Amino acid sequence: MKKQFEIYKKTRLFLLDYIKDLSTDQLNQIPQGFNNNIIWNITHLIATHQGVCYVRSGHQLRVDEMIYNNYKNGTLPQPFVNSHQIENVKELLISSIDVLEKDYNEGLFEKYISWTTRTDVALKSIEESINFLLWHDGLHLGVIMAMKKLV
Repeated sequence: MKKQFEIYKKTRLFLLDYIKDLSTDQLNQIPQGFNNNIIWNITHLIATHQGVCYVRSGHQLRVDEMIYNNYKNGTLPQPFVNSHQIENVKELLISSIDVLEKDYNEGLFEKYISWTTRTDVALKSIEESINFLLWHDGLHLGVIMAMKKLV
């Protein structure tokens, strides 16, 4: 799993570098044809990570419950995410992977509840779920790249 964690972190570092020149307003702007914005997509990555790894395995969230509840699947963007909140999200984007890797290495996910994604992929272990998250991050990175061209 060491390689998966490396890929996971490098993908998110690439994302942070890709959006570094965007203003708070640009991160909050909902481009025409979309129902969310860049900061929603970024924070959604954190919320999904928490749900897939911690909620599905019966553990407490490792981030503020409001992040999970406001950015999990099926939610819409918040009215406005300020610069302080954005900096917190950027920090969590990386630190949450470090926490996951530590928890994984300590055997926290021995019991994992199988589930099937909306794309009909059955996930039976934390390892399969982390591999799914790599795909999920890539999917949202593509959305963010499209959005950046419009904001």
